[in-house]
Amino acid sequence: MAKSLMDHHDVELAALAAAGGRREFGELVRRHGSAVRSLLRRMGAQGAEADDVAQDAFLQAFEKCAEFRGDGTFAAWVKRIAARLYLKRKTKDARYVAEIEPDQEDVTPSPDQAGLVDLDEALKTLSETERLCVSLCHGAGLSHPEIAAAMNLPLGTVKSHVKRGLDKLRARLSPDAGQSGRATHVG
Repeated sequence: MAKSLMDHHDVELAALAAAGGRREFGELVRRHGSAVRSLLRRMGAQGAEADDVAQDAFLQAFEKCAEFRGDGTFAAWVKRIAARLYLKRKTKDARYVAEIEPDQEDVTPSPDQAGLVDLDEALKTLSETERLCVSLCHGAGLSHPEIAAAMNLPLGTVKSHVKRGLDKLRARLSPDAGQSGRATHVG
């Protein structure tokens, strides 16, 4: 009895996809597509843009599937591809549009109606650079030196953005951050 696609490990599917297996690669996309799109949204990509970059990342992953060795998870590998593609897109767009970051001191945190705060909403309170650095480090699994190279920033600056971003997230998501005694939960 032959194994169904769902019974295969990601490494097996990637090897079969590298040999031209489109169905096997489709299973990898089905398994990891939402996680890749979620990472991109957390990095700041809006709906259709997140979908476009995720699609480009999976196309690139299909073309380079033979390079996946299984040292880490397939999800982490394709997330790194997506994060790098998104950064390239942001860099390209930045040449055409000068963006001004909002003054983060004036941003008032606003929990949703039930008093719950989710990670996506908390990430929106960070500056764009902090959000990207934190998402690349903890969402895509890139090291500080990899982020520095990808964003063309000094290593110390990247470390500062990650630390400052994490500190802000901890403060925002801590149980005592709720208003008038209400607990704030990650939802």
